[in-house]
Parts: sequence; C-alpha cells; structure tokens
Amino acid sequence: MNQSHIVGILNSTPDSFYDGGNYSEKARAVDHALNMIENGASIIDIGGESSRPGAEKVELDEELKRIIPVIEEILKIKNDAIISVDTTKSEVAEEALKIGAKIINDISSFSDDKMPEIIKKYDAAVILMHMQGTPKNMQIAPKYGDVVSEIYDYLFQKCDYAKRYGINNIIIDPGIGFGKRVADNFEILKRLNEFVGLGFPILIGVSNKSFIGKSLNLEIGKREEATLAAESYAIANSARFIRTHNVKNSFIASKLNMFIQNPELINHV
Repeated sequence: MNQSHIVGILNSTPDSFYDGGNYSEKARAVDHALNMIENGASIIDIGGESSRPGAEKVELDEELKRIIPVIEEILKIKNDAIISVDTTKSEVAEEALKIGAKIINDISSFSDDKMPEIIKKYDAAVILMHMQGTPKNMQIAPKYGDVVSEIYDYLFQKCDYAKRYGINNIIIDPGIGFGKRVADNFEILKRLNEFVGLGFPILIGVSNKSFIGKSLNLEIGKREEATLAAESYAIANSARFIRTHNVKNSFIASKLNMFIQNPELINHV
C-alpha cells in the first residue's frame, strides 16, 4: 500500500473555525503553504470562504481577492506545488485553474451547474463531498437512517454525474462534520472502508473538528492529539488523502502506517 497523501489546509479567510484570520494576509499565507509543503504536504488546499457551521456566503470578488494572489505567489516560488481550491463557485474554480491550480474541492458537489464543465475544460481533479444542507444550516438538525448508506448513495450519484462529463479524476469525501451528528462522524470513521466500493480514493478531514471537542470535552486548540488519533485510524481504514491543519503529525502517521502495511520497505531505508 502506498503512503496516504497529506492535504494542508490554508484558510485565507477571517472567520474559519480553527485559524480564522491567521493567514488572511498574503505573505503569511504563502509562508504557511511553503512550510506545510516542507513538512510533507502533497497538496495545499486554499479556501477563501469559510465553511464552518453558520458561515455566511462570500461575494465572488472577495473570494477571488483572497485566494488568487496567494496561488500566484506560491506557484511563483514553487512551480511544482499542487494546489487545490476549496470553492463552490465555477468562476473561482476557472480563475484558479487558469493560473495553475490542479484540483477543485467542491464541498457542495456541483451546486453550481457550470462546475463540471470548468473541471473538464481544464482537465482538473475534483473532490466531491457529502453535506446535508449548507454551511449556514447544516448543523441545525441533521438526521439520518443509515448515515453511511445514505452518504454512499449520494456520492455514487455525484460520481456518476461527473463521469458523464468525462471527469474521471475524482476523490470522494464523506464530509465529516458537515451536517452530521457526533455519533454519525464516528460511524463514518468506523465504516470508512465501505466507501472503497465507489472506486475512487477517499479523503477525510477530521482536523480539530467539533465532534472531537464534544466527545472528549476539548476546546479548540486542545484537540491536536485526538485529531492525530482519528487521522491515524482513518489512514488505516482506507483514507488515501488526509486534509489537516497539522501536516507534520499527519505525515508521520501516514508514513508509519505505510511501514506497518509494508514492513519489507524498511529494508530499503
């Protein structure tokens, strides 16, 4: 088994739940991105619109202003960096892909009906995520019968829709924390390998999320060890991409899991 890829989170926003405002200034955002790459990130996922529970939408011009200069500067310094853009807007996706981004992380899975055309036009990869509702209302009263089966069916339909556009470079994300109850998130992690049946690599983002805080009574800023434990479990249970704030820890967990699964590789180290 190959080592899982680490996706470093770069929030160029003033209001993200974990590090809102820390990287809203271009120079700091670029420095943080380069540091994450140095610490093992395969991909930098840049977002200009917060998707925390209760978040309001951001105007197109503002979202572009927050992320495009950051992408340009990262690629000017490190032209082989793989940039993912966390957006639901096709206009943002196109401007980012035009200047060198390679992946669109669409948490709404094509709520913008022009998004598939843009992804196909630039031969980009796409991350398709499950979310019940929108960031503004998703945590008001999420409800499921069988959470894993319902997410599986939703992602199956979205992947099929993407394939009809000729998009085959797809990553799936069951959407931990996006319209989920605390127990739902643990059920997803427990049964994560069931999503392998969709035929596409799985991305998981658990980093510092509220289900960890609520279940262990941990405030934001004190969830790092618990995050690493959940990420390690996800890696062992078929996650091939880990979206995280702490790249260094996640990279070590991914590498150790690769050695556990392939101890013969130790002979070559």
